[in-house]
Amino acid sequence: MSSFTAPKGTYDLIPPDSAAFTAVRDALAAPLRGAGYGYVETPGFEHVELFSRGVGESTDIVTKEMYTLTTKGGTRLALRPEGTASVLRAALQANLHRVGNLPVKLWYSGTYYRYERPQAGRYRHFSQVGAEAIGAEDPALDAELIILAAEAHRSLGLTGVTLLLNSLGDAECRPAYRAALQAFLRGLDLDEDTRARIEINPLRVLDDKRESVRRQLTGAPMMRDHLCESCKAYHEGVRDLLREAGVPFTDDDRLVRGLDYYTRTTFEFVHGGLGSQSAVGGGGRYDGLSEMIGGPRLPSVGWALGVDRTVLALRAEGVALDLPSATDVFAVPLGEDARRALFTLVTELRRAGVRADFAYGGRGLKAAMKAANRSGARYAVVAGDRDLGEGVVQVKDLASGEQAPVALTGAVGELRQRLG
Repeated sequence: MSSFTAPKGTYDLIPPDSAAFTAVRDALAAPLRGAGYGYVETPGFEHVELFSRGVGESTDIVTKEMYTLTTKGGTRLALRPEGTASVLRAALQANLHRVGNLPVKLWYSGTYYRYERPQAGRYRHFSQVGAEAIGAEDPALDAELIILAAEAHRSLGLTGVTLLLNSLGDAECRPAYRAALQAFLRGLDLDEDTRARIEINPLRVLDDKRESVRRQLTGAPMMRDHLCESCKAYHEGVRDLLREAGVPFTDDDRLVRGLDYYTRTTFEFVHGGLGSQSAVGGGGRYDGLSEMIGGPRLPSVGWALGVDRTVLALRAEGVALDLPSATDVFAVPLGEDARRALFTLVTELRRAGVRADFAYGGRGLKAAMKAANRSGARYAVVAGDRDLGEGVVQVKDLASGEQAPVALTGAVGELRQRLG
C-alpha cells in the first residue's frame, strides 16, 4: 500500500465502478451528439477574473470555494469551478459566433473543482457533462436543451428525476424585483455575511439552504409577480413546448441556483433519493454573460449534469446498467510456441473489433483459466504444442463449459460469429 492517499474530498475512479461512470457520461452526451452539438474541451484552469466576473463575486463559489494559485510570473489562476464561463470564453476567443451559424452549439465533459465540505454527493472534484447554445434568444432553444437532458435521464432508466422550472426575468424587470426583495430581506434577522449579500445579489439569499434563513422567507416577493410582459411570454413559450413534448415540470418560484449570470429561464433536475444533495443537474439562460467577460451581446442558454450525482441516483433507484464486459475472449497459451501464436491471434481479434485479453506472465493452465473467468470473457482460447501441430485451438464456452477445436486460421471469423 502507498503511503499517500487521495486528497480529502476527492476519490479515485477505478474498475469496476469506472465502467458505470463511463456509461453514464456517454448516455448524458448521446442526445447532444444527435442534436448538432459539437465537442469542446477547455483548460483545467483559467484566469481568476473569468470566474469572478462571470460566476459572480458574491457567490460562495468565488468567495469560498475556488482553488486559486499564482504563477511564478504573478498571474492569478483558478482551477475551473464550473464549465459555462470557460466554454463561452473559448467560443469568443475562436470567434465561433462570427464564422458559423448561430446558435453555436457545444457540449463538453470534464472535472471541476470546489473547496466544499465533503459529504455524500458533494466532493471537491466532480465530473459533469455540459451543453451550451450560444448566440440565440428563442424559447425553443431553452426547451430543446431541457428535453435533451430529460431524454438522457430516461435513456438511463431513471424515473425519480423531477424538473424544477422558474424565470428570473431580465434587465428590464429584474431591477424592480431586486429592490422589492431587498426591502423585504433587510427586515429579517440574518447574519452579517447574509446581510452583505442582500446588497450585492439579493436573489442569492433565496438559494440559502439553512433552515434558519428559509423559514424567514415565507412571504418574500416572487419574481413571477414582477416579470415584464416579454419575460412572461418567453417563459410561457418554454412551458408550452415542454408540455407538448411530454416533459413534466414543477414551477418553483424560489429556484435561483448558485451562479449570478442566469437570466429568464432557470431550471434544475432533482432526485428524491439523494438526501440534501438532491440536484443531479441544472442550468438556464445567461443572456448577459458574454458582455460580462468582454464579448459582444450573445444571448445563450446551457446546462450541466453531474455524472457523480447521476450514478448515485441510479444506485438509489436500484437501476443496474447493462454494461458490456471488458473482455470477450481470453487466450491461454501452453508453451512458448503457443504464446507466439495466440498473441498474434489476440492482436487479430482486437483489429477485428473483438475485446480480447491474454494470460501474461507464463501462468499455468489452472491459474490462467481462473483469470479468464474473472475477466468476464465469454470464451477462452486454449492451445498447446499438440493443438498447434494439428492447426487448431480449443475454444471453450466459459458459461456452459463446452469446448471444441477450431482451425487456427479461421478462429477470428468463428469467434466473431459466435459473439454476434
